Amino acid sequence: MQHSEAQEHVERHFNASETVRDIVIGMSDGLTVPFALAAGLSGALGTTATVVIAGLAEIAAGAIAMGLGGYLAARTDAEHYESELQRERWEIEHLPDRERQEVEDYLSGLGLEGETLQKATDAICSDEQRWIDFMMKHELGLEKPEPKRARNSSLTIGASYIVGGLIPLSPYMLLSQPATALSVSVIVTLIALFLFGYAKGKFMGTKALKSAGATTLTGGLAAGAAFLIARWIA
Repeated sequence: MQHSEAQEHVERHFNASETVRDIVIGMSDGLTVPFALAAGLSGALGTTATVVIAGLAEIAAGAIAMGLGGYLAARTDAEHYESELQRERWEIEHLPDRERQEVEDYLSGLGLEGETLQKATDAICSDEQRWIDFMMKHELGLEKPEPKRARNSSLTIGASYIVGGLIPLSPYMLLSQPATALSVSVIVTLIALFLFGYAKGKFMGTKALKSAGATTLTGGLAAGAAFLIARWIA
């Protein structure tokens, strides 16, 4: 019986990949910003054609800006990692006793002691690359970035922004009446925001319904505020 219970117990942990994080970043803004823009323009303009043109321009600009931001962020992370790597290598070569003590202190904090502690420290410090990798990961908390991370991040964020932005804009492309297009856009986008928020919560390991509600509320409030402001100004 105990063996059966042990087999049934499965620990479920999720660490969102960098790609998933990039999709979340791009889709979040892609769904919200063009939605608010289209709603705002619907309150001030009389044709769907103008909304579509302005919306497409915003999606293009937003995708480029978001993609560039992702690229620069990833490049900064890579440069920071390389800088810390060179510093750690220099310290191991020139200050080995101090660096060894740091390894020993870390392992001691995990509960190792006596001969076991010394053997573990010796094993790590006997190979320079292993030593460096250990210090980078456990002392500094840095993981080696993927070589193509910056490029992939920019493309993923940009593409996700475009996909998200086309959802609230598509009704204006298909319908000629601004009021009808706005109503359809609100329904379609709120559903998309809810589903996206739910999926995001599932992927991130948080409460899916809470994430869905927060995402939907944020997008809805942004669009509503833009619409009312445009109406008031017009």
